[in-house]
Amino acid sequence: MSHDPSVFDGSIDDIDLTDLDRFADGFPHPLLARLRRDAPVHFHRPTSHTPGDEGFWVLSRYADVLAAAADAERFSSDGSAQRVAQGGGGTLIEDLPDGFGAGVLLNMMDDPRHQQIRKVVLPFVSPRALGSMEDELRERAVRIVDAAVEKGACDFLVDVAAELPLQAIARLMGIPQEDRHSLFAWANATLDYDDHDLGEATARQADASAAMFAYGTALIDEKVRCPVDDMLSAVANATLASPTGDDEPLAELEVQMFFNLLIAAGSETTRNSIAGGLLAFIDHPDQWDLVRDDRALLPAAVEEILRYTSSTAYNRRTATVDVRLHGQTIAAGDKLTLWWPSANHDDAVFADPHRFDIRREKNRHLAFGHGSHFCLGANLARLEMKVVFDALLDRVDSAELTGPPEWTRSNKHTGLRHLPVGLTSR
Repeated sequence: MSHDPSVFDGSIDDIDLTDLDRFADGFPHPLLARLRRDAPVHFHRPTSHTPGDEGFWVLSRYADVLAAAADAERFSSDGSAQRVAQGGGGTLIEDLPDGFGAGVLLNMMDDPRHQQIRKVVLPFVSPRALGSMEDELRERAVRIVDAAVEKGACDFLVDVAAELPLQAIARLMGIPQEDRHSLFAWANATLDYDDHDLGEATARQADASAAMFAYGTALIDEKVRCPVDDMLSAVANATLASPTGDDEPLAELEVQMFFNLLIAAGSETTRNSIAGGLLAFIDHPDQWDLVRDDRALLPAAVEEILRYTSSTAYNRRTATVDVRLHGQTIAAGDKLTLWWPSANHDDAVFADPHRFDIRREKNRHLAFGHGSHFCLGANLARLEMKVVFDALLDRVDSAELTGPPEWTRSNKHTGLRHLPVGLTSR
């Protein structure tokens, strides 16, 4: 068999998805391509890098990831009920404590509680709400891009890609705009693994978490005392039906963790899609020319950027019952990981999947997940990407790298920390 450089040809046992160095230059597509081909339901044995010294299952094919994401009854986002002995659960490979992460963070809850809280938030990201924000976001995007073009050379990740998502999430949550960069720095420190491995903590990470917690506590108290029309006020003052039938407010920790989650999600994923999108255009200048000359292609270009960059690498679920899949038995209580970029590069669904093609048809990517936990901010992310690239296409003739991209060292978020580029104005 001829060697295919897009497929890892070593031993499957050498594939370690908990070794963060494998992710230091972007998502390791050759490793997942090998699993898709030869081990679509793969038990990943624990290695020296694996937190808890416990193995987990890996789903890499589109159809299997789609089916598992849609099956919330058999694959729990909380998982703590199935892992009583371990005392934790959640959507990371490492267990988070029951009652702190698992079952409290919105993305680590199961229905019906998860859907109850989503209903409180959905009006703020509805098509009507986003339609009323579009002109403002477009104006913000123009100012951001104008400043970068005037400089000529910039760190596109920091100066452009991160700015609009930060400004948008601050507006939605009622956070003073002047505080957004502090939140950006704290979120980066809590999400980065540049100086430690999975299951480890550092003083820098602890300090950032404490600072964000203190800021969130003060802001939430203000929203309770003086609620206004923003997402955080709505959650801080919401009442939900309890198991006894009475309406009760959310627990203080639920509101705090909602704040932390939205800051991280609002500042991390979309900026990585925007930065990864520009990098894809730099690598494929013919695609830039296509969309610049025919702006009607921009919505399709946004979808292809989302598929191609797939900024969330995986989410974990916990099996609630024994499940047979491709001849393997996933036992109740086992950890199962869904690898979204792998699904989005599955050639059973996407022709020539490693090609960046803004005219791709039937682009049924899973960049926003699927099922009950489909990303709340999907339409906001699409809008932010659209207005940023619209502004770039109006003002930039070409872009080129002026230094090597710096990727995040993370198996959870596929993104860039720095992207030095030169922008040639039109």
